[in-house]
Amino acid sequence: MLTNMRKASQHWLGKIILSVVFVFLIAGVAIFGVEEFFRAGSTSTVATVGKTPISAEAVRTAYQNQLQRYQSQTRRTLTPDQARALGLDRQVLAQLVSEASLDQQTASLGLSIPDAAVLRAIREEKSFQGADGKFDPSLFFQTLQRAGLNEATFVREQRSVAARLQLAEAVASDLHVPAALREAVHRYTTERRAVALMMLPPSLVGEIPAPTDDAIKTFYEENKFAFRAPETRAVNLLVLDPQAIAKAETVSAEEVAKRYEADKAKYGTPERRTIQQIVFPDEAAAEVARRKIEANEAPFEAVAAESGADAKNLTLGTLTKAELFDKPVADAAFALPKDAVSQPVKGRFGTVLLRVTAIEPETLKPLADVQAEIAKTIALERATSGIETAHDAIEDARANTKSLPEIAKDRGLPLVAVPALNAQGLDAEGNPVAGIPDRETTVAALFRSEIGGDNEPLRTKSGGYVWYDVTNIDRAHDKPLDSVRDEVVARWRAAESARLLAAKAKELSDRLDKGETVETVAQAAGLNVETVSDIARNQPQGDLTADVVNRIFATAVGKAASAEAGERRALFKVTAATMPAYVPGAPADEAIAKRFQSTLADDVLGEYIAEVQKSVGITVNQTAFRRAVGGGEY
Repeated sequence: MLTNMRKASQHWLGKIILSVVFVFLIAGVAIFGVEEFFRAGSTSTVATVGKTPISAEAVRTAYQNQLQRYQSQTRRTLTPDQARALGLDRQVLAQLVSEASLDQQTASLGLSIPDAAVLRAIREEKSFQGADGKFDPSLFFQTLQRAGLNEATFVREQRSVAARLQLAEAVASDLHVPAALREAVHRYTTERRAVALMMLPPSLVGEIPAPTDDAIKTFYEENKFAFRAPETRAVNLLVLDPQAIAKAETVSAEEVAKRYEADKAKYGTPERRTIQQIVFPDEAAAEVARRKIEANEAPFEAVAAESGADAKNLTLGTLTKAELFDKPVADAAFALPKDAVSQPVKGRFGTVLLRVTAIEPETLKPLADVQAEIAKTIALERATSGIETAHDAIEDARANTKSLPEIAKDRGLPLVAVPALNAQGLDAEGNPVAGIPDRETTVAALFRSEIGGDNEPLRTKSGGYVWYDVTNIDRAHDKPLDSVRDEVVARWRAAESARLLAAKAKELSDRLDKGETVETVAQAAGLNVETVSDIARNQPQGDLTADVVNRIFATAVGKAASAEAGERRALFKVTAATMPAYVPGAPADEAIAKRFQSTLADDVLGEYIAEVQKSVGITVNQTAFRRAVGGGEY
C-alpha cells in the first residue's frame, strides 16, 4: 500500500512522509474500477524481505498501476517487451522490496497503530463521507463489499501503511542541512571569475605537412574506434496508419452535405452584435423611457444616466447570440435593426431596454470550399474506427506465415523497405530514413529484434500500428584503411595541429607563470588580449566554451592554463575570483537549505532501507516474478 507514497511524488523517497494514506486507494479505484483493484489472486510469494513476503498479486497490481501511469503520461500503449526494456517491472519490484523493508522494521521495532487512530482516519476520509460531510457507514461498507474486502482486512492494511509512515517520518523528517554544506553550495554557485584571454588560431603553428604512410597506419591503428562502421539493419515496416488508409474518395456527396449541415458552425463565424442595455425596476418605467427616446426628448445615453446606470457598464459587449445566457434578451437583441431601441424586455434581472450599435454579419464558407476537408474528416473517422479490425486481419495473415510485403500488397498498405539504417535511424549517407513513424520508439524496437523474430506490432501515437521484420544485420566492424584513408589523413592533420597548438599554449602559459606580463607574451606571439569578467561556473560566455569555463574554475587565481576551444585554443590567466559574503539565514541560504533538505531525507531513508535489507536478507523467486508481470525470460 505504500504505492500511494510513490503516487505523491516522482521520487517517492523524497516525499514519503508527506503522503496521504488513502490517495492510492481512491486513485486505483478511479483508474481500474474497484473490482479490478482489489481482485484476489495467487498467494504465491515473489520475494521475501526478512520474514515479510511480497505476494504475486501485490507485484501484479503494482506493475499494472505503474504501466497505466506511464502509458497515460506518454499517451501510447506499451507492449510487454517495451515495458521490460524500460525496466518498469524491475522498478516495481525494487519499490515493493523497499516497502517490505519498512514493514519488516516496523514489526521488529514493535510499532503498531491502534484501531482507534485508523478508524478516525477512515471517518475523516472524504471519499467515505456523504453529502452532509459526515462519515457514511453504508457508503464505506458498500465500497468494501464491491472490492471484496471485509472491514478487518481493510483496517489491517491501513494500520500497516500508517506504521510505515511513522517509521519513515522518524528516520527522515526535520533533517538539518549543515551550515558547512550550505556555505559550500553558496560558494560554488555564486563565485565569479575574471581572466585575461588570448585565443590561439591553428595558423599559429603553421602548415601541417602531409603524414608518412607509417604515420597514417599508426594513427589508424590507435584510433580504429573512430573509423568503425556502426551496425546497420535492413528492415521491412508495414504501417497501418489512419491517415494513410483513409480514402476520401469513398465518401459520397450526400454524406458530405449532411455533415456540412450538421457542423455549419465549424465552417464560419456566427453573427455578433454590440449590445447596450438599460435596466429598469418595472415595465412601466421602461416604457416611459422608451417613448422619451423615440420622441427624441433624450438620447439613449441620457436616459441611462437618469436611471442611475454607470456609463462604463452600459455596453454588454460584442457577443454572439449563444453568449447571451438570458434567452428573452438574446432573442430581442438579435431581432433589432442597428441603432434601434427595443420594446421593454423582461429579462432574468429586470426589465430592460436594448440597443444594437454594431452588427458583424455571420460568415459561412460555401460547401464547395470545404467539401474536400469534410470528406477527409469522415474518411479518417472511418479509418480510425476500423483500425482494430484491420489489425486483427493482419495478425491472422501473419499467423498464416504471410510476409509483410505480401500483406502490404494484398491490403494496399504502404511498405517501408529500408536497405540499411543505423541505431539513430540514419541511412548510409547519414540522412534520416523517411517513412518511419514514431522514429525513436520504432528504431529502438528494430535494434532489439533479430532476424526471424516474432515481433509484436508497435502502437503509434496516431492510433495506428507498425509491424516490422529485420531481414539482414550488418554487425559493427572496422572499416579497412584503404576505404577511409582520406578521413584518416584529415583527422591526423587535425590531431597534429591540436597537439602543436597545445604545446605552444603550454610554452606561453609557462612564461606567464614565471612572471612575464600578459601584454608581453601576447605581443611576442602576435596575439590579442581580451579581458573577460563575471564568468559563472558551467555557463559558456562568448569564446569561452563550457570546457574552457570549467578549466578556468579549476585554475588557481594568478595562474595560467589553456583549453581546447574548437579548432582554436584558449590561453588565459585567472586574474580574479569574487563571491558575495555568505549570510546564514538569508533568503538565498534558506532556499539552499530547502532544496537540499529533501535530498538529505532521500539519502538518509535510502541508506536506512538498504541497511535493513542487508541485515534481514532478500530472496526473489524469479519464476514467480516473471509469471506475476506476464514476462518472458530475463
